[in-house]
Amino acid sequence: MISHIIICTDGSEYSEGAVREGIGLAKKNNATVTALTVIDFNAEFDALAPDLLEKMEEQAAGHVRGVKTLAEKEGLTCDAFVLRSENAYLAIAEEAAKLKADLIIMGRRGRTGLKRLLIGSVAKRTIGHAHCNVLVIPRNATLTCRNILVATDGSKFSEAAATEAVGMAKNCGAELIVVTAVHAESLAPLDVVSSQMQKDLIAGVEMAAAEKSITFVRELAEKEQVKISALTYAGSPAEVIIHTAQEKKADLIIVGSHGRTGIDRLLLGSVAERVIGTAECATLVVKD
Repeated sequence: MISHIIICTDGSEYSEGAVREGIGLAKKNNATVTALTVIDFNAEFDALAPDLLEKMEEQAAGHVRGVKTLAEKEGLTCDAFVLRSENAYLAIAEEAAKLKADLIIMGRRGRTGLKRLLIGSVAKRTIGHAHCNVLVIPRNATLTCRNILVATDGSKFSEAAATEAVGMAKNCGAELIVVTAVHAESLAPLDVVSSQMQKDLIAGVEMAAAEKSITFVRELAEKEQVKISALTYAGSPAEVIIHTAQEKKADLIIVGSHGRTGIDRLLLGSVAERVIGTAECATLVVKD
C-alpha cells in the first residue's frame, strides 16, 4: 500500500502528467500528498539578484499551491513546499527520506530539459539518490493500472521489481505481463528466430537464465492469484520492453533501477534509462 506520495512539479507542461495521474493514484490509495518544487539557489545568486530570487519563489509557490488545490478537491490531505537548493535532485531525495515517503512521482524532464535527451538530469539523478521508488509519468500518459508490464532479467533489481509488480497487480485487479529478453541483433519472438540462432541460444546460458527469471515471477503471481502471461523475445532489453508495452497496451511498466549487467555505482542502468525516456506510458523504477 502507498500511504505518502511526493509529487514534484516545476509548473511546466512536462510535469502535467505527474500532477494529474499522481493525484489519481493518491486518491485510489487514500494517500497523503506532498507537492514539492525546488528552485536553483546559491548564496552568490541571492546576493546579486535578491528580487529575482523572490519572484522565482513566488512563482514556485503558485505551482505547488495549484497541486494542493487539486488534491484537496479530491478529498486528499496535501502539504506544499518550495525548497531552495543547488542540487534539485538531492533536495527531492532528502525530503522524501525525511517525510518517509513511499513514492516520488515526477515528469520525464523539467522546464530546462532538452527534448533530445531521453530523460532529464533531475529525474535521472533523483531516481539514483532516492531511498524509495520513483514513478516517471510522461505528460500525455494515463495511469489506469489495468495492464502492468514487468521486465525481468533475474537480477536482484528485477526480482524487487517483480515483487512490487505482483503486489500492485493484486491490489488493482490487473493482468500482469512479464517479459524478458535474450540478446540478439534484431527484435523477434523466439518462435520465429532462425533455427541456428535458437540452437545457439539454447546452448548458452541466456535461455536458461531467461526461463529461470520468468519462473520466479510466475510463481510469485500464482501464489497471490494474479493472472499472468509471460513473453520471451530476442533483441536488446530496452527495445523488447518498449515493443511489448506497446503491443500489449500496458499503461505501466515496472523495472529495476539496474539490470543483471548493471554497475551499482551508476545512478541508473542504461536499460531503465532508455525505457523511461522512450516509453509512451508511465514507468515505475523500483529500488532494491
